[in-house]
Amino acid sequence: MTVITYREALRQAIREALLRDERTFVMGEDVGHYGGSYAVTLGLLEEFGPERIRDTPLSESGFVGAGIGAALGGMRPIVEVMTVNFSLLALDQIMNNAASLLYMSGGQLNVPLVIRMATGAGRQVGAQHSHSLEGWLAHIPGLRLLAPATIEDARLMLWPALEDPDPVLIFEHAMLYNTEGELDDQPTAVDIESATVRRAGDDVTLVAYGGTLRTALDAATQLTQQGISAEVVDLRCLRPLDTPTILASVARTHRAVVVDEAWRSGSLSAEVAARVTESAFYDLDAPVARVCSNEVPMPYAKHLEDEVMPQAADVVNAVREMGA
Repeated sequence: MTVITYREALRQAIREALLRDERTFVMGEDVGHYGGSYAVTLGLLEEFGPERIRDTPLSESGFVGAGIGAALGGMRPIVEVMTVNFSLLALDQIMNNAASLLYMSGGQLNVPLVIRMATGAGRQVGAQHSHSLEGWLAHIPGLRLLAPATIEDARLMLWPALEDPDPVLIFEHAMLYNTEGELDDQPTAVDIESATVRRAGDDVTLVAYGGTLRTALDAATQLTQQGISAEVVDLRCLRPLDTPTILASVARTHRAVVVDEAWRSGSLSAEVAARVTESAFYDLDAPVARVCSNEVPMPYAKHLEDEVMPQAADVVNAVREMGA
């Protein structure tokens, strides 16, 4: 086992992909000479050259569109968008082209494109760089959405994403880049279709993904000290959702709390709560609860940012209120 950071795990994954398939290249803002906005691609330009590590102009619509064209032409592009907020500038390309071309062409045109982007708050970078918009993009058919929350998933999700014949969006919570963890020196493969249980429990299911997995695990530890056994489910794949894993957990625990850094209204947490209510209503001993960010633009000041974001204490309180 080797101890590495989340950032280093992502870099290893990209490097492996570049070595394994000559059709693969990276493009985006500052991915080359600067080494990436979050230093994920640091050193790759020197190793692979400017043809495969391509700095682009500040035009998300332009370089995402170029990535779609390259994928249609047989390449395997990895497009980096600096933050999920900026993906809105390429929403036309993502939704009306990448996600739709397979259907609009009658199955003739696949778009094997991977788009990586940072998401989430906690860094004091203001409202334009801090929101969690995964739920917006999870609304779109034709896309696969991944949210690696662990070192292992950060290292191993990229290659199967590149092998997918259709577009895959990977959301990397910005607060995870500096986190450290152990990684097997000979990593194998990881499932990009299924949720997974990160912690077993009997009294309540905590559903989380990406940056909120750590919040849910911290809450589960606090609940244990209060005699409550919490099971933690990591969604990992946000579209398509692995509903059977969620329902199986709720059938065991009879309670569910969904932890989501996005706004509550129309969020991914709302979709999870609806599916549990629709399919596991008679397994529930209490209504499904949700712990989300307050519905305001993300503040800059640290104490206000912390107040807006879901915290472990908020999850503990939600569990206690449902009588677990």
